[in-house]
Amino acid sequence: MFEHCVVAGGTGAVGRMFADRLAESGAAVLRVDPAGAGPGALADDIRAPGPAAARALAAADLVLLAVPESVALDAVGPVTRLMRTDALFADTLSVKGGIAERLRARAPRTQAVSLNPMFAPSLPLPGRPVAATVVTDGPAVRALLALIARWGARVVEMPAPEHDRLTAAQQAATHTAVLAFGLALGTLGVDVGALRATAPPPHRTLLQLLARISSGSAEVYWDVQAGNPHALAAREAVGHGLERLGRAVASGDAAAFETLFAELRATLGDRHRTELAEACAEAFAGPR
Repeated sequence: MFEHCVVAGGTGAVGRMFADRLAESGAAVLRVDPAGAGPGALADDIRAPGPAAARALAAADLVLLAVPESVALDAVGPVTRLMRTDALFADTLSVKGGIAERLRARAPRTQAVSLNPMFAPSLPLPGRPVAATVVTDGPAVRALLALIARWGARVVEMPAPEHDRLTAAQQAATHTAVLAFGLALGTLGVDVGALRATAPPPHRTLLQLLARISSGSAEVYWDVQAGNPHALAAREAVGHGLERLGRAVASGDAAAFETLFAELRATLGDRHRTELAEACAEAFAGPR
């Protein structure tokens, strides 16, 4: 169904992942990017398409925006005005509420779906989740989601509010915990080499997460913390958890500490706690 595709931001990591997959599936893909570097790329601003980009948008079966939120929001009007009525608009934003609202206001009859690959683009796609918020359903939406599933991904559909609440917990809270752990190591002044030499599996895993996050782009993690409307609540929840833990220990009351463990078990539930604990044990079993 997708013979002609335009991927804005197609030279970036996420855009390149989708552009390459679409091309492997037989589509002719034009990558539109201000830099415009490489074969099949056009130097242009998707917010104000020039003649060549406008012709490509008018002919496209699929237009996918893998760009920052501010760019995507500004591009909705100019892009959808050029698209065919049967074409599909897609994006890869990590926050869905804003783009869904803009699409409904500016292009209510355009088929649209907002995607969020829940993994780094450097990782293989098969078996990994791709969250999908359907804004305006239609045959092209279903065709794209089916195509992503054929690529091996697990497509998980959810409305925009649920997506943004979940990703605040999955990303903002998680990154907050790992970054705070790293800042704590700096405050403690411990030698990382000595830590690695004797690290038990949980500590080793946190060190690995810290290394992976801190080796990435600060801009990516800033977007997670600053862009999601629920991120502040997630950070505050992490801070509140630390305070509760500190108070329980400072009280000298082991029963208060046990109460926290009972709460944690209830939060996970018996089935999830058992399955996740088994998966953790399996991950820790191998030498590192």
